[in-house]
Amino acid sequence: MIDLDKSDDGLWTVTINRPDKANSLTHAMLTELAEIAEAATEARALVLTGRGKAFSAGMDLEAAKSGLPTDPVWERLSGALSTLPCLTIAALNGTVAGGAMGMVLACDLRIAVPGTRFFYPVMKLGFLPQPSDPGRLTRLIGPSRAKMILMAGQKIDTDTAHHWGLVDQVTEPDALLDTARTLATDALGATPDHAAGIKHLCRP
Repeated sequence: MIDLDKSDDGLWTVTINRPDKANSLTHAMLTELAEIAEAATEARALVLTGRGKAFSAGMDLEAAKSGLPTDPVWERLSGALSTLPCLTIAALNGTVAGGAMGMVLACDLRIAVPGTRFFYPVMKLGFLPQPSDPGRLTRLIGPSRAKMILMAGQKIDTDTAHHWGLVDQVTEPDALLDTARTLATDALGATPDHAAGIKHLCRP
């Protein structure tokens, strides 16, 4: 349910491939994503996307009964993505919900198709967000807007997400992966040390 494509120029494309379940995430899927992110130190750029109409509906509801909401695998995944020395891009083919926000927030850039919505209903469901997520969200959009999502339960549409800075660019669905590759072009042509050095200088 997780596909990995490695191009000759060092671009890794990771696809969540469970469209019949809106790409909802099981423990096994999260573990596989984390293992890929941990191994991607040899990639020159990494693109994270989904198959179908949603990037990810978040946690699989059946898995929720077995303690997945508080499992450390979420932080393992977002932590591995955030510390990669290469450029990371979340290419959002559709809605991002719940815990799936963590891996998206951990990427360097976020692009999305029209109609993408963002929501993280932890207040309603009685869970705490994953530890790193509120800080990353706040750095991107500010504390009040972060609370709009995390505490007021607001579903943010694509235009609002772009205006707030949660999304860096909006592109049509048939151009999504091409846009991601275009954004990665300079990083793919640079030495790994050069790319890592610039990324380090850009850290908040």
